[in-house]
Amino acid sequence: MFNLKSILLSYSNTLYNTDKAISLSEKLFVDEEDFSSDDDSLEIEGGFVKNVADGIATISSLQNSVGFSELVIFESGVVGLIIDISEDTVRALILGNEALVLQGDYVEPTYSIVSIPVGTNLLGRVVDALGNPLDGEKLEVETYLPVELDAPGIVEREPVNQTLRTGMTSIDVLIPIGRGQRELIIGDRQTGKSTVALDTIISHRDLKIDDLYKIAAVYVVIGQKRSSVLEIVNTLKRNNAFNYTTIVAATAAEAAGLQYLAPYSGATIAEFFRDNQMDSVIIYDDLSKQATAYRQMSLLLGRSPAREAYPGDVFYLHSRLLERAAKLSADHGNGSLTAFPIVETQLDDVSAYIPTNLISITDGQIYLDTQMFRNGFRPALNSTLSVSRVGSLAQIAAVKELAGRLKLELAQYREVESFAVFGANLDEVTKLRLSRGVRLLELLKQKAHSPLEFYEQALLVYTGLSGSLDKINLESVVEFKKVLSILCKDENFVSAIVPSLSVSKNERSFVSGAIASYLTSSFNK
Repeated sequence: MFNLKSILLSYSNTLYNTDKAISLSEKLFVDEEDFSSDDDSLEIEGGFVKNVADGIATISSLQNSVGFSELVIFESGVVGLIIDISEDTVRALILGNEALVLQGDYVEPTYSIVSIPVGTNLLGRVVDALGNPLDGEKLEVETYLPVELDAPGIVEREPVNQTLRTGMTSIDVLIPIGRGQRELIIGDRQTGKSTVALDTIISHRDLKIDDLYKIAAVYVVIGQKRSSVLEIVNTLKRNNAFNYTTIVAATAAEAAGLQYLAPYSGATIAEFFRDNQMDSVIIYDDLSKQATAYRQMSLLLGRSPAREAYPGDVFYLHSRLLERAAKLSADHGNGSLTAFPIVETQLDDVSAYIPTNLISITDGQIYLDTQMFRNGFRPALNSTLSVSRVGSLAQIAAVKELAGRLKLELAQYREVESFAVFGANLDEVTKLRLSRGVRLLELLKQKAHSPLEFYEQALLVYTGLSGSLDKINLESVVEFKKVLSILCKDENFVSAIVPSLSVSKNERSFVSGAIASYLTSSFNK
């Protein structure tokens, strides 16, 4: 018989217990010398692999020794997860190389559930769904937590009351997001969904680690190419945002079980920061891939398929995951976990099964429009279909006031835009509305990985709504944005402008009008 203790200790140094983290030797109630003892009472009941197929091992003689979601160790050292228990056999999901698990191999129970390392040492690292480092460096941690944890209760939470900036004007003004919120990012393939998520992380790069608004980020990559993971890491490094980010990768080359577990592992890592009085953000990129992996597992287990061949509990798969996002009350540390699940649609069909499930679970959605993306609008935010149900409660007062006016202007622009296509005779009011709408959209355009501070966003929108840009050539609006960007890097200018964002409406209008007049004087020729 192989040395079970050495394999278990190589898998993890500690296991989670509801009272405390305890060592494996304590968990198994045996010492080093006890493993070599002839006392039959110390033997751990094991089983044997009956057959292996499609990443699932059927094991005999183990049904009375294991529980659901517990780990087992195969003779080769590969780890398995119990996902089905019947009268004569159990079935385990192979969390590793299926080729190393052979018929007749001995299997030992661990009497533990899946646990992963957590802590600040994971920041700036790339790990797999089991917490094993993928970047070639050793990972030293002391605390392990299970991947499946209960979501905070109602008493432990408090309403969203603090904004989370994304650095993107169109989102921060029109679709504000609060810390502790669950905001779905939805759209077709190649519409900039991952870019929105990355920009949210990058927008916090200039803050110090002890800053009130600093975040710890976790980016979960599910079912994508390994080259995509490398691209995400390089993007974060180029923008000085990798040192406060953890990447959890379960690529398309990994087993379906790891793609299924990865979001829960990422949530556990992010919850460590939330529960230690910090603000954390987690990106699930994307949950449609996790649902596909779960469907594959369920069909192989012979579970009855429902709509689109997904199992009946696929809603619970995502609801129990996203419920872990929360804003904790002051009595529980005041930390927060904000979740950004990403889901891919087909031909802009938001009525498919998984998208509608996630829309009903989350607190709003950022809908990225394919046609807007093709027309060069970045980010391709469709403000009509996008919504944030709780984020406005935490929005800065001055920006919140702007958001209502901006939404009205854009809605009016879209209403009359169709008439302009046919070249109809338009009155002066309609022409003015079209002119202002086009310029507002130009102001909302933004390059990837170029986050703006809230005061720069406010000034852009102030100036557009005030009408100061109505007579400027559209090409000159881009130059105007560059001038404003330069001015917003001047500390004296910023110190003079920021206080005006919290004064009365009339004073703000006077300040914004004066700035707009100064900035646009060179373009009104």
